Amino acid sequence: MKKEPEAIAKVSLSAHDGIPMACDRGGHGNTLLLFIHGWTCRRAYWRPQLEYFASSWQVAAPDLPGHGDTATNGRATWSVEAFGKDIAACARQLEAEKVILIGHSMGGPVALEAARVLKNVATAVVLVDAFVIDYGGLDKETIQQIAAPFESDFMAAMEGLVNQTSTDATAEHLKKQLVSEMSSADPSWALPVWHDLLAWNPRAAFDELEIPISAINGDLIPESARARCAPFVRETIIPGAGHFLQMEDPEGFNKVLEKILP
Repeated sequence: MKKEPEAIAKVSLSAHDGIPMACDRGGHGNTLLLFIHGWTCRRAYWRPQLEYFASSWQVAAPDLPGHGDTATNGRATWSVEAFGKDIAACARQLEAEKVILIGHSMGGPVALEAARVLKNVATAVVLVDAFVIDYGGLDKETIQQIAAPFESDFMAAMEGLVNQTSTDATAEHLKKQLVSEMSSADPSWALPVWHDLLAWNPRAAFDELEIPISAINGDLIPESARARCAPFVRETIIPGAGHFLQMEDPEGFNKVLEKILP
């Protein structure tokens, strides 16, 4: 029988360079489920998962620097690798014996980079629609083509991004929420992150990590990315789901994730 869910509380952690990071945490146990949000997103996007899994696991979801309630504090280098170090720093401060890293969208690459830092502490990675962009397969010209609309009109491009990554499973009120919140990000840090993310290559992480890597994907993963990940990742597909699948159907997503967890 499952225990009653424990309260989720807001705590303050420190990034690898000392930036205070807002984080929600709760639950109990020796293994921490560390949920990582996507680019220009926020920790609240994982709230239904924190509340559900807190009855059986220790859970946490931080806001990465620049996102949600975490400020930039003058950070000069914006990269997936730096975010991975931030997540590793959070895991150490939460003092879990083992960590399962669960990353949505950009949070997937960040999870893989954090696992490389955490080494024996990280026991698994779950990628949640992380390869909707074929990381590792984009040349410089393609990267610039993807980035250019955000450089010329950030808000309009963000609305286009949400629309392009939605399906019939994405409710209109959720799309409006995502456009409003994601387009409020400051382009001064969001654009450097976007460029670094588009140029990021998973190969080093795939070659280095010797832990289970799973993926929960919707309908939007390109076949080129699926083929790139196939030798290293065990994939589960939620038919019809859009990119924000953990928010579109939290209950259904939680059941899928629960089956994947060791």
